[in-house]
Amino acid sequence: MSSHNNYSYSSSSVSFSSSTTRNGQTTGSRYAEHTTSDSSGTTTHIASQHSGEPLRHERRDYDSSGKLIASEGRALGNSGVDSNRRIEDVSDEQREKDRLYEERIEDEYAKREGGA
Repeated sequence: MSSHNNYSYSSSSVSFSSSTTRNGQTTGSRYAEHTTSDSSGTTTHIASQHSGEPLRHERRDYDSSGKLIASEGRALGNSGVDSNRRIEDVSDEQREKDRLYEERIEDEYAKREGGA
């Protein structure tokens, strides 16, 4: 009994940018799309931006029959980072955890040295 597996994979990318200056005012946009496909389906990533606006990223996943199964998009800040994400200072919390850990370790060593 012999089985034959046929695996295929493809990938494509396209991008463009444009700008126009009228009356000393420059406007522009940029667009990039990357698509990968294999036997399980297709994933497309799209990034686009107009002058003065945040970068927008979208991902679309399709099953092997071409049916859209997932789609998500979000605007990214000027730095290219999801604007809903944030940095949180956890140094005080970590410092307290470190202090408690050191206390427990010292207690454990003291028990071992005392023969308990």
